Amino acid sequence: MSPALPPAPAAVYFSTDGYTTRGQKLMGRQSAGAGFLRALTRGPEPERHQVLLSQAAHAAAARASFAEAGHAGAIDCIHLADLERVGEAGCLYLPTPSLTDMAWRRARVGERRFSLCGVIHTIATHAAMTAAAELLTAPVRPWDALVCTSHAGRDAIGRVLEAQAEYLRWRLGATRLELPQLPVIPLGVHCDDFAFSPAQRSAARARLGAAEDELVVLFAGRLSFHAKAHPHPMLLALQRCVQARPGPRVHLVQCGAFSNEAIRAAFGEAQALLAPDVVHHHLDGRDAQAWQQAWAAADVFTSLSDNVQETFGLTPLEAMAAGLPVVVSDWSGYRDTVRDGVDGFCVPTTLPPPGDGADLATRYDAGQDNYDLYCGQVCELTAVDVDATAAAFERLRADAGLRQRMGASGRARARAGYDWAVVMAQYRALWARLADERRHAVDLAGAGPLPCRAAPDRMDPFRMFEGFATRTLADTDRLELLQPPDRAGYDRIRDLACHRFAGHVLPTHAQAAPLWRTWARSPVATVAELTAGLPPQTRQRLRRGLVWMLKVGWIRHHPAP
Repeated sequence: MSPALPPAPAAVYFSTDGYTTRGQKLMGRQSAGAGFLRALTRGPEPERHQVLLSQAAHAAAARASFAEAGHAGAIDCIHLADLERVGEAGCLYLPTPSLTDMAWRRARVGERRFSLCGVIHTIATHAAMTAAAELLTAPVRPWDALVCTSHAGRDAIGRVLEAQAEYLRWRLGATRLELPQLPVIPLGVHCDDFAFSPAQRSAARARLGAAEDELVVLFAGRLSFHAKAHPHPMLLALQRCVQARPGPRVHLVQCGAFSNEAIRAAFGEAQALLAPDVVHHHLDGRDAQAWQQAWAAADVFTSLSDNVQETFGLTPLEAMAAGLPVVVSDWSGYRDTVRDGVDGFCVPTTLPPPGDGADLATRYDAGQDNYDLYCGQVCELTAVDVDATAAAFERLRADAGLRQRMGASGRARARAGYDWAVVMAQYRALWARLADERRHAVDLAGAGPLPCRAAPDRMDPFRMFEGFATRTLADTDRLELLQPPDRAGYDRIRDLACHRFAGHVLPTHAQAAPLWRTWARSPVATVAELTAGLPPQTRQRLRRGLVWMLKVGWIRHHPAP
């Protein structure tokens, strides 16, 4: 920790797989998280970075992730028990769309102490859908934000909120519904990572056996027909492209990883049947050298995403940064980033009309279909225009000048609008705006502080189960010390196995010192007298300790009338 440095404008909530690409199963959110951390730690001025840990054991992993991002300085790791310290930064960045749990935790320390900033990735899981709906019922405020990485993603979140609002109006007569801000900020790319020299290009193509006049088409990402992009339209369009104009070979490089051998076999079967005249290569996307080879060798990039788990799509941006023309589906976040006819080609997509998928949602909700099967079924019912895709490949294959112009246009667009330095500036501007809103916004949620300091379904057990007991300890109750325990006797009872497991909630003999001092003056004292003048947390701990001492027979209870 470096106290002399100012805190970064946002603390980072750490999850062990949220900011690294070194895991066995690489997901887009992890690539995005790693890029985000690299950009955050390369701020315009030196800063003190603060990390909120869900578990103290994660501190080493957090430091490793920051080091992997290139941060050489110390970081300030804090635990959820010290949540109020996030106020030093003023905002908490969450690598997830769920703001609910943290909003309720924040309620315990003060709603205006800091802002929350989440971000969407996939929003097709039940957890993400529920997180969106709960924005209307959790203590999420206008000085919070859920960053939507694309306009399509924000539209989907908006549809969930609209349906939830309609329900709340019907059920509760709700007339005023307060929301966090929903800004659209894209994911970013570190453009310099995708700059390859002519020598690197030549070496990479040589390793593939691709001559200079042969077309190398690249798909990079997870190799999954049910959870990323179905290969059928791509394979069929490339085969048509080859058949339309005999000539130099067309290579397809698929750089990624298969989840299992069954998926690998399914890809191989489809390739043999649908694109027998295309030269196929598979490179392991988890291998940094293979990943670089794939990008350096390519002439054209393609990603015909047709999956609802995709809300942005990072690889077309990476392709644009690499100076490659792109052939992508007109789908989700791709619709924001790629300009049709300028940076490449966006081919049309078609969905069934609303209402025709209610049974899919029902089966998913009932557990008949898991998340993968739900996404896969929706994918099967999403069409990518094969004719338009084939025509795009044919134009780019035939015209090297067009490939060069589109690639240059895409590279300029990536650097100007999507380099992580540009995107991080948008985040910092958002965090500053949230801080201003937090300081000056009129509180429309109701007069005074939040009426409950914890989520109603995460209530203090002594409140929720109050009716289970005969009585509760009151400040006016008189407690008589029967057997003053010395430290050894106290510890002997406290360390019994039947009590030791709960040691973190039982005061030590030293922590109970205020009680011993009061009882030394009078063997009978009220709870108020025993805890007078102590800080609130200490009073709370000792009141609980008094009930435990009553339990083990050291004191006698004289309840107030």
